[in-house]
Amino acid sequence: MMQVELTINGIRKTFETQPSETLLELLRRNGYTSVKFGCGEGACGACTVILNGHPVNSCLVLTGLADGKSVETLEGLGDQHKPHLLQEAFMETGAIQCGFCTPGMILATKALLDGNSRPSDEDIRRALDGNLCRCTGYEQIFDAVKAAARRLRAAKKPKASSK
Repeated sequence: MMQVELTINGIRKTFETQPSETLLELLRRNGYTSVKFGCGEGACGACTVILNGHPVNSCLVLTGLADGKSVETLEGLGDQHKPHLLQEAFMETGAIQCGFCTPGMILATKALLDGNSRPSDEDIRRALDGNLCRCTGYEQIFDAVKAAARRLRAAKKPKASSK
């Protein structure tokens, strides 16, 4: 056994883990169920989390290698009572069908939009490459990313002062 410290969704935590345990396994074992087990090979994106600002397949990251790092999961964005703008955009555009791939898609989108507020179609395609969806056909997902980008830009605009 070994101890690791992670900052998950802004909260610093210490965990006991085996050297062979993946970040996916540790997160799910500790109640972060938005992180899905899909293929176990890093090919589907269902286990995507943001690790130190970058989207990663948590099924491929040994927990020891994440020691001291920051992890973002969907649980840290919003919930059904107060969804994040990204979650709202996915819901309103029909980008959520069965929902299995949705957490990974939203986190990959967040990572993209954190660094690029005006992504091109190619930027979106590259950012979501490796996140598979069997239900939507991707058009609605692209619509969701574009809608989320517009909303996030609008939310960052300074309000006009009334004098």
